[in-house]
Formats: sequence, structure tokens, C-alpha cells
Amino acid sequence: MYQKMDQIQHKYVTVHGLNLHVADIGTGPNVVVFLHGFPEIWYSWRHQMIAVATAGFRAIAPDYRGYGLSDPPPEPEKTTFHDLINDLLGILDALAIPKVFLIAKDFGARPAYLFALLHPERVSGVVTMGVPYTPPTSRPQYDNSLPEGFYINRWQEPGRAEADFGRLDAKTVVRNIYILFARSELPIAAENQEIMDLVDSSTPLPPWFTEEDLEAYGKLYKKSGFQTALQVPYRVIKEDLGITIDPSVKVPVLTIMGNKDYVFKFPGMADYINSGMLKEFVPDLEIVFLPEGTHFVQEQLPEQINELILTFLGKHI
Repeated sequence: MYQKMDQIQHKYVTVHGLNLHVADIGTGPNVVVFLHGFPEIWYSWRHQMIAVATAGFRAIAPDYRGYGLSDPPPEPEKTTFHDLINDLLGILDALAIPKVFLIAKDFGARPAYLFALLHPERVSGVVTMGVPYTPPTSRPQYDNSLPEGFYINRWQEPGRAEADFGRLDAKTVVRNIYILFARSELPIAAENQEIMDLVDSSTPLPPWFTEEDLEAYGKLYKKSGFQTALQVPYRVIKEDLGITIDPSVKVPVLTIMGNKDYVFKFPGMADYINSGMLKEFVPDLEIVFLPEGTHFVQEQLPEQINELILTFLGKHI
């Protein structure tokens, strides 16, 4: 695979005054855009980019503003999901791409679905992993039911995660979060403990995540830091997006969930996914459950994920 990694081109697209990094492989009119989560980056999609390019698609994976090789915004603390949506539109316009498939992971599902709501004519279909669609007006259900030490509560508190992460180098922060998020339990710290303290330095990396992978992530986050990443998604989760249009997604959607993903432990999440409620908002929906899948299915089970993606693309091309 790493021989093919060399074929991925890296370019910068200027959007709203920022130079945004885009990884790009493959050619042709059918384009797939990959949107990463946290603590991920374009590199998280390495297996999928090569698979879809080999199958005849063009694959593009940007780093969001303030992430990895992309410029940070002048005021990271004011970044919102609307910025990510507008940046995506700007990238597609700059590259003269009229329509795409969106494939997103973790919080990347939010800009993917919002983009499909706001610009349905630009989207052929959406695939998301780890996070199902929720209407833009819905609010997180965990606010009052999870303890103060829940990782999202901690990371929403200005300065706290910065101090916690600041004790370690970027590579170790990514390492710890990968280990935490690969587990099946919600990351919750005790009152006198920080989130980084939940991982012992002797804990091994997940078997599907190599030291070479960690090195790649470490370099990218060393460049960008975590300021924008803490803002979007964690500190804007509750923002009113001001989107008042019909909240149903009109394009075909594939949602992939790992049964061992800690997201299933979010209050109300399993019921929401299993009850059929999701289908009310996403009429053309297919859900696939992977029994051994964790939060990082695209890196943990690349062959299975690639096959699911290529089948979906083939149906809706």
C-alpha cells in the first residue's frame, strides 16, 4: 500500500484567504471527498483513497482549516461548522468539481450531512462512519446524564484540554486519544484526573495502527496544534446553526457503525440508531453494523470498509 501512497498528490487550495491542504489521487469525473474526524487528518483515509482511485474514482481528502497542513484561521476560537461547510464548497468550486460523494467519519459526519442539506445538487450520496445523521436543530442528549469528567465536557471547557495536552508532545496526545477512542467504553475521567491520565504510557497501540502511522499523525498535529480542533467540534457542538430548511436528507446514505464503537454508549444513541427514527430523516438509508468494529473502522477494517464504499458508489454513480 505504501508504494501507492507515493501517488497521492498534495496541493493547496486558497479558500476564504486560507491555504487549505488537499490530498488528491485518481482521475475522472466521479469524485469522492473524504472528511476526517478527530484526532484524524487526511491520512486517516489512506486505505480508502487508494481503493477508490484504483476503482476509477478521483479521491480528495482535505485537512480542515486549522488542522494538519491547512492554515489556521486568524481567530480559531470563532471557527464554526459553517466555516467547514463553506470551505468544502470553496474547495469544490476552486477545483471545478460540480458534484461529489461525501465520505465522513466521526464529527466529519456533521459537515457532510449539513452540506448535503444545503447543497443537495452538489452531492451524489453520503457515507458516514461512527456517527449517524442528527437534524441540525437537535441538541446532544448527554448534557445532563453524563458526569463532569466525560471527555466532551472536559474539552468544552476553555483552557482545560490545552493544559492537559500541553504536558505532552502532539504525537503522545494523538496516541492516547487513539487508544481511548478504540475502546468500547466512554472516556470519563475522575474528578481529580485529566483525560490524558486515562491512558498509561505502557498501553500498546491498537494492532491496526502502526508506529509509522502515529509518526505521520504526530507530525501533522505538531504543525497545527489542537486549538482549532478543540473549537470544532467540541466547543461548537451546541451552536445554533440557523438552518431552518427541511431537515430530511434527500440523497442516498450509507451509515456504517462498529458494534464496539464507544459512540453506542452515548445516552439514547443505540435506541436512535436501532429504532427506525433515523429513517424518518434519511429516507434512502442503509445501515451496516460491523460486529468487531471500533470507532476507527476505516483504519481497523480497511478491506471491509473499502468494499462497502465501492458497492455504495457503484449503486449511485
